[in-house]
Amino acid sequence: MYVKIKESYSLYCFSYSGFLTCRKIFATNMSKFSIEEIRDKFSKGKDFNEIFDAFEDALEQKIQDVDLYRLLFWNPSLKPEELCLFGEKLAKEFPSIAYETYMWLASVFEATYAMYDNYELAILYYQKAAQQRPSELLPYLNAADCYDPDLNIPPFDVLMEFLKSGLKHVLEKKTLLHRVAYLYQIHGDQEQADYYRTLADELDQNQN
Repeated sequence: MYVKIKESYSLYCFSYSGFLTCRKIFATNMSKFSIEEIRDKFSKGKDFNEIFDAFEDALEQKIQDVDLYRLLFWNPSLKPEELCLFGEKLAKEFPSIAYETYMWLASVFEATYAMYDNYELAILYYQKAAQQRPSELLPYLNAADCYDPDLNIPPFDVLMEFLKSGLKHVLEKKTLLHRVAYLYQIHGDQEQADYYRTLADELDQNQN
């Protein structure tokens, strides 16, 4: 939600890890940015409010270039909750690129913050991507690649619940079944590994 407080700033509130987080967004002159200026702010900017101004201007200009927003997501000065703010607002404003937005956010969190949150944000945004395109295989495979059996992160039960939900929707069920079987095997559950491998074999036979 967006709540007007004073002429000098507004309060932007969003949900992050189950908590309501609010940020003051200070008003500046709403001059239009060129594409190059927006790109520079996204990739090199360090002040949150300046980056936010450029982001708001990009939305006003109806810019739906995923590669441009990718620069924003990889900006090292932005905190996880700030990345979530930008990603959620972008996906809401332009539903047609919501899938790509969530996939990029997930990959950023997987590469940069996984050691701090045990892949919580990466899995969350792979789940959001899957909700946008339930039949796509990639969000499930990428989430599976996050698993570290030695540390059990992300938590095995959470990961498997997500992957199994995908079996109801993905077009390439055989590939996902084999990945589920493999994860059960490295987790030490050979019975479940054999079960899902058999399902994959039976599916292959039925298709032939």
